Amino acid sequence: MARNLENTGFICEHCGEEILPVTNGRYRNHCPFCLYSVHLDILPGDRKSGCKGLMKPVHLTYKSKKGWQVVHQCLTCGMQQACRVAVDTVQPDSQKAIAGVNQSSK
Repeated sequence: MARNLENTGFICEHCGEEILPVTNGRYRNHCPFCLYSVHLDILPGDRKSGCKGLMKPVHLTYKSKKGWQVVHQCLTCGMQQACRVAVDTVQPDSQKAIAGVNQSSK
């Protein structure tokens, strides 16, 4: 998929907020307000999942090469996926929402 098609804005299916594309050279896959996502990928960025279930933020993890990541669990199929916390961009991830997610190191 073309990079410009991967980094697009959307309306959050959980809280209804309008979400803008990130501006820091990465991709946004979750809402910066409530941290929910949608199960779109099988592999990061491929948009090949047929599930399309809502993904709840279940915990944070820290990886030395990627930094803090939100781990989402699909409410439909149970799959878990991690995505970097969005910082240094328009609409950075809400610190209040991040503080509300359990933290773990893996």
